[in-house]
Amino acid sequence: MSSLMIINEVLQWLVLAGLVLAGVALARQVGVLHVRVAPAGALDANRGPAVGEKAPAMPLITMDGRPFVLGGAAIGAGPAGLRLLMFVSAACPMCKTLIPVAKSFAAAERISLVFVGDDDPATQQALIAAQGLAAFPFINSGEVGRAFEVDKLPHAVLLDGAGTVLAKGLVNSREHLESLIVSHEMGVTHVQDYIAGLKPATARPAVEAVG
Repeated sequence: MSSLMIINEVLQWLVLAGLVLAGVALARQVGVLHVRVAPAGALDANRGPAVGEKAPAMPLITMDGRPFVLGGAAIGAGPAGLRLLMFVSAACPMCKTLIPVAKSFAAAERISLVFVGDDDPATQQALIAAQGLAAFPFINSGEVGRAFEVDKLPHAVLLDGAGTVLAKGLVNSREHLESLIVSHEMGVTHVQDYIAGLKPATARPAVEAVG
């Protein structure tokens, strides 16, 4: 009887060891798959001022009548010295979803947040009231969108304290907004560059194994 119990115990441990090994192998494959299909981050259409270039210096007026200078040294750009331009529209459902996310993101990252749009003033005032944007600079000017060649929304541009473009792109989630910071910190134009560099590295062992 004791021999059967010992054999049963050994078999259980073997099964458990096999499950652990299978779990490790599965986790590795999931990690590889995650890298290959990872979110590309903010999608840069390669239009307008490029990363590393100065944003155009533009004297503007906010919706509440205050003077605002886009480009150049940013006054009140937050402790991090960064300014995030969020291009939005009342006619864009994704913009309305992303605005609260952008507010939370900017507060967490201690970034100055500026909203930019191009619509009828009454429509913009309604958007400001509905989204609680009274505390943020809101620029209503098609000139800004043309300067950055923004053709799809919501679009974000990250500037440093000197008005240099650090990152930019089409965004639709907090992860996309975070990718602007990540790409800046990693010194890449956008996250797609980093992911593209990872793919050959993850694919190479499989090729060598086949050979």
